[in-house]
This record gives sequence, C-alpha cells and structure tokens, in this order.
Amino acid sequence: MRTFLKVMKALSDPSRVKIMKMLQKRVMCVCEIKEALGMAQSTASKHLKILENAGLITFYKEGLWVNYTLADGISSPYAASLMGNLKHWLNDDPEIMALSKRLPNIRREDICGV
Repeated sequence: MRTFLKVMKALSDPSRVKIMKMLQKRVMCVCEIKEALGMAQSTASKHLKILENAGLITFYKEGLWVNYTLADGISSPYAASLMGNLKHWLNDDPEIMALSKRLPNIRREDICGV
C-alpha cells in the first residue's frame, strides 16, 4: 500500500501533473521546467524529487545537464498504470494545451545562455 500511496500523492499536485505532461512531450532539464511553470528552481527541484521517489520519472546526466524523462514503470505497477492512462488524460485541458504550445519555445540554451 505504501508504494500506491506514494504514487497517488505524487500526482495529487497540479504542478507535478503538468511536469508529467511536459515530459510526455520531451526530455527536459530543471531550468526548462521552472521556466515553463513560472516557479523557482528550488520548487521545481522539489517536485521532481517527489516524482522520482514515486517511480514516475528518472534522470540522466549529459555533460553539465541533468535531463529528466518519464520512467519506464518497472519499479511500480501503480506508476506504470497511471503513466499509461495519463498519456490520454487532460490533453484537452486549457492549461495543458497552453503549456504544450509554449514548450517548443522553451530551450535551455536560451534560458542559461549556453
């Protein structure tokens, strides 16, 4: 039951659901996520840690960048099930639609000046 509750709590926050929807579109770094959601980097990092602990996302390092992506769902059947359903949910939500439209213009190179 503990694993189930961890996944459910992780997805109980609107910002974390938005992060999941963005990561369905592409791999992102924390600076892109914070820019897309208009929040402090520390807040975005806290959300990412909660999603990671629930088995919903993972990360890998690429040079100086830490890239976040959706997890494969192997660590938790609850995470796998919800990630599968979330792909089809909320796509017609106005906030998610607006976020999806902004995503192509949010680039780490522009944010970090690299």
